[in-house]
Amino acid sequence: MLGEEILYLPLSELARRIESKKLSPVELTESYLARSQKFGPALNAYALLTPEIALEQAHKAEKEIRGGHYRGALHGMPFAAKDLLAVKGLPTTWGAQPYASQVFDYDSAVITNLKRAGAVMLGKSAMIELAGGSSYRFASASLTGAAKNPWNTSCWTCGSSSGSGAIMAAGLAAFTLGSETWGSILCPAAFCGVSGLRPTYGRVSRFGAMALAYSMDKIGPLCRTAEDCARVFAVIAGHDLRDRATLPLDKAAFTYSPATERRPPSRIGLLSNAWKTLPPEMAALLADARKILRRSFPFIGSAALPTGPFEDAATIILNVECASAFATLLRSGAAAQLADPLEQLAGYVSETIPGSDYVSALRIREQLQNKMEELFDSFDILVTVSQPVTASKLDLNLETGLSFPDPLGAIGNLCGLPAISVPCGFAPDGLPVGLQFVGRAGNDLGVIQAARAYQKYTNWHKKRPKLAEAV
Repeated sequence: MLGEEILYLPLSELARRIESKKLSPVELTESYLARSQKFGPALNAYALLTPEIALEQAHKAEKEIRGGHYRGALHGMPFAAKDLLAVKGLPTTWGAQPYASQVFDYDSAVITNLKRAGAVMLGKSAMIELAGGSSYRFASASLTGAAKNPWNTSCWTCGSSSGSGAIMAAGLAAFTLGSETWGSILCPAAFCGVSGLRPTYGRVSRFGAMALAYSMDKIGPLCRTAEDCARVFAVIAGHDLRDRATLPLDKAAFTYSPATERRPPSRIGLLSNAWKTLPPEMAALLADARKILRRSFPFIGSAALPTGPFEDAATIILNVECASAFATLLRSGAAAQLADPLEQLAGYVSETIPGSDYVSALRIREQLQNKMEELFDSFDILVTVSQPVTASKLDLNLETGLSFPDPLGAIGNLCGLPAISVPCGFAPDGLPVGLQFVGRAGNDLGVIQAARAYQKYTNWHKKRPKLAEAV
């Protein structure tokens, strides 16, 4: 079996070795499966492992590559898909008891795209039930229990893509897929010390994915590096007639090649009001990041997010659309089967939100989008730490203990802006801290370029937890 020095390599390096036939997709898959079987249960990382499917796909990929038919960077690459993505014939539980036996007879769009690229599916990553629904209080709000952080197993991995974060931090796959409506890619990436990309709204089809909030849901990768995120994004992005929210062909597609990557002069804006308070150790890491970014970007100034009732507007839109998405669950009374007490009731409360409030929130969104366009006329990329705290304890009441103003999360998801979180150091408690790059809608390449420039001069993304000692 391959050791950690291989299994923690960036996808991009694994791809080079597979293409040159120095690394076997079968051996790589077998090694990730063995590691997943060893550590996955202890971390509550997987909803389902699929070794037979993985090995079949790996053998097929290896035969094709040996025969001279190399499909690209994801060919023979093992991954895990968040359990809200339909995979034909397999349980897709959405992390929730009412859907524990749910099986679809088709693949989601992103799974189809990954199959076409020759990627190897190891299994389905665990998630918070219904991707958090309207709200939840505890990390244990999942069919599989609370996902444990490989850096400290008494801590959580964050967000509804909790299993995807655990899998990446533990070196159980080359990449994973997550989804974000408000924080569920960027927060796990930050808490777990990995890289996570939230694409522009509408660039990745959500066909076959569980709907939470129709106008805010996005699917994206969690990987080792920003470059890895770009490679996965290039495969899963694109227009899809089955998802009417996907952007037109020319605006949805994404191509990427480091060899031809251009780096235009980018104006970096360090956000002064993304967080109400920032611990001194995180402020110091942000100051260090500024010095590193100056090596690539000569213009770095102070930027401020527009102020307004944007978190309230985002909350109203999310809650109303969530209640609509799960109307059948609420009407049937099956919401009582959900694990989290708050989530059992939240949908019913959301149904009482007046339509006039929803329309007002949509109008506020339009005003906000105009304000953000004005801000991006002055700055190409906005930067701050991804979260003002490190990973929370598993038993923490999230409603009271992890509740703080998050204007950037609201604004970014309300406006459908691309963002990426990459590791930028560690707090005194030994837990990872993430650095967030946010761009104008459609400027996914810009945020990836900025993060790549940062990672060129840092090695935080190469750090890995001492997992054998932790579980």
